[in-house]
Amino acid sequence: AVVSTQSTGGRFQDNFEFLQWFYKFFTINDSGDHDSYDAVAQRGGAGNAPAVSRSPVKRAPVKKTVAAPAAVSNIKKSGSNQNNAEVKKLQGEVAELSAAIEGLEKERDFYFSKLRDIEVICQEKEGDELYTEFIAGIIEILYATEEGFGPAEDEVAGEPEIEDDEQEEY
Repeated sequence: AVVSTQSTGGRFQDNFEFLQWFYKFFTINDSGDHDSYDAVAQRGGAGNAPAVSRSPVKRAPVKKTVAAPAAVSNIKKSGSNQNNAEVKKLQGEVAELSAAIEGLEKERDFYFSKLRDIEVICQEKEGDELYTEFIAGIIEILYATEEGFGPAEDEVAGEPEIEDDEQEEY
């Protein structure tokens, strides 16, 4: 139910709640068939409504009331300017770092694709007896890891994690 005293009070919260209620009411009752609506047929065949002449309306002067003074804030105004400058500085740093990260990611992807191409060529030539030692050396270099730079445990595909005491014997 819509309470008229709340809607005429002019409070934002009351108006917003009414707007939410009206939106929900409309979406529940809307058939969604807007293309087949014929306004002329709905008016009983009458065409455009005759133009209504508007004459200026005289209004009574409105008395202005003086509002109570706002509560005094303890926040310094100069601090907000300083904060804005600091925020802008930090946003600039974030933009610089984002550009640097983007450049590094492009470079990483470039070199990764080169290494991947080398790996594919090595896998194609792996059975060739002429290049066996050479290919084995390249593959050893490609798959070599350093402390802290190995593949993540989640990224190791197809290798189940088996602890030393659980290792199966064949």
